[in-house]
Amino acid sequence: MTDADHDPGALGHEALVAPHPLLWEPLVRAALLEDLGRAGDLTSDAIVPTALLARGRVVARQGGCVAGLGPATRALTLFDPRVEVEAQVQDGATVGAGTTLALVRGPARALLGAERTLLNLLGRLCGIASATRSVVEALRGTQAQVVCTRKTTPGLRVLEKYAVRAGGGANHRFGLDDAVLIKDNHLALAGSVGEAVSRVRRHVGHMVKVEVEVESLAQLEAALAAGVDAVLLDNMNLEQLRRATSVVAGRVLTEASGGIRPDNAAAIAATGVDLLSIGWLTHSAPSLDVALDLELG
Repeated sequence: MTDADHDPGALGHEALVAPHPLLWEPLVRAALLEDLGRAGDLTSDAIVPTALLARGRVVARQGGCVAGLGPATRALTLFDPRVEVEAQVQDGATVGAGTTLALVRGPARALLGAERTLLNLLGRLCGIASATRSVVEALRGTQAQVVCTRKTTPGLRVLEKYAVRAGGGANHRFGLDDAVLIKDNHLALAGSVGEAVSRVRRHVGHMVKVEVEVESLAQLEAALAAGVDAVLLDNMNLEQLRRATSVVAGRVLTEASGGIRPDNAAAIAATGVDLLSIGWLTHSAPSLDVALDLELG
C-alpha cells in the first residue's frame, strides 16, 4: 500500500487524465538528445561496463504533490527499452520526504544516461503540482477554483498544465486558438471594449468562448453590455472585486488575476469570484527535490 492510499487529497484516479504520450514523448526525447549531445555519456561509457545491471529508487527528498511520474520515467525506457519501471505512487498523491516514487531496474548506463532528464522533468512538474495544491488547500471551503495561465516554459506547456491538474487546479486556455481573451493591448488597438468584442464575434464561431480583461467597473459594464462569456478582473483590490462580482451578479464567469498567493487566496475567493488565475504556478514555482538512488543489481 502506498502513501497515496492513505491520502484523502490524492487525485490519482479516474478524474485525473494524463495527456496522451503523442503530446509529450517528443519533449522527453528532445531533452535526452540535448543532454547526450554529439558524443553520448562520456563518463558512464568510460566507467560502467556495457552489461552491468543496476536497480534504484526514485525518491522525493522533500514532501509535496506528485505529477508527471509517467512522462519523467519514460526518459529511462526511451533511452533503453530494457529498463523496467514500477511506479509506487500515483500522480496527484501527496507524499512525505523520503517517499519512494518508483522502482527502476535495467542497464546501468541507461539509468545513468537518462537520470538528469528524469529528475529535471519530475522535479519541475512535482513543484508545479505542489504549488497548486498549496493554493487549493487555502481555498478549501470556498467555491472558487484555481486556474493556470499561458505563462509556461516554452515546449513544456502540455505537461506543466497537467501538473496543475494533478495539484487540484484547472486549466485556462491552452493557447491562442482555443478561446478568446481580449486583453489591454487589444482594447488599446480596437478603441473600446464594445468594438473589440464586436470584431471577435464576427470572426469566430459560436463554439468559441469570449473573455475580456477589465481594469475598472466602467470596462466591466461595457463588457457585460457586449455579451461576453467571462470577465478577467485584473489587479483589483478586495473592495473592487466585491463591487465587480456584485455588478456581475452571476451573469458571467468572474476571474481574479494578479498578485494571488496562498496567503491571500482565501480573502480573494471570499469576494465571490469564480476563478483565481495564477501565473506563478507555472513560471515561478520551485522544483521539488527528487533523486535517483542506484545500486548494483
